[in-house]
Amino acid sequence: MKTEERNKVKLAQQGDADVLAELIQEHYSFLYKYLVKVTMDPAMAEDLAQDTILRCIEKIRLHDGSSSFSSWLMTMGTRIYIDQMRRKKREKNWLFKERGIRRIRWQFESRNEEWNDVLESLANLSSEHRVTVLLKHYYGYTYEEIGEMLSIPSGTVKSRVATGVRQLREEMS
Repeated sequence: MKTEERNKVKLAQQGDADVLAELIQEHYSFLYKYLVKVTMDPAMAEDLAQDTILRCIEKIRLHDGSSSFSSWLMTMGTRIYIDQMRRKKREKNWLFKERGIRRIRWQFESRNEEWNDVLESLANLSSEHRVTVLLKHYYGYTYEEIGEMLSIPSGTVKSRVATGVRQLREEMS
C-alpha cells in the first residue's frame, strides 16, 4: 500500500470523515467495475458496491494495512456477493419446496385423502432424512437394504433415520 494511501486510511480510522469520503470516492469506480465483472449485472453491481461502501464505513477500523484499500474493498464486495448468492439459493430452494408441499397437499385433499401433521412434519425434513425415515419406518426396509438402495453405508442410514425420527418427535411434540 502506498504511503499516501496508508496515511489516509489511518486518518479515516481516527474518525476523519472527509478523508474517508475521499478514499471511497477514489476507489468507488474501481470497485463498481470489478463487481460488474463478477456479477455480469450492472444493477446488482451497483447495489453490491453500495453495500460494500456501507460495510467499509462501519469496519474501517479493522483495515490492518496488510493489503491495499482497493483490495480490501474487493474482498468485502466479493464476500457480500457470495453471501447474497447463498441466500438467494436457500430462498429459491425453500420456495421450490413450499410449492411442492402445497401441490401435494392439494392433490391429497382433492382426492379426499387425509393430509395430516405427520406428512407436514415429513415435508420439513431434509430430503436425505425424509427418504431414509420413509424407507425404514413406512416401507419396512432394513438399514442394509436402504444402504444398498442409496449407495451409502448402513451406519449412515442408521444415523439419518435416528436424526430424522428425533426431528419428527421434536416437531410433533
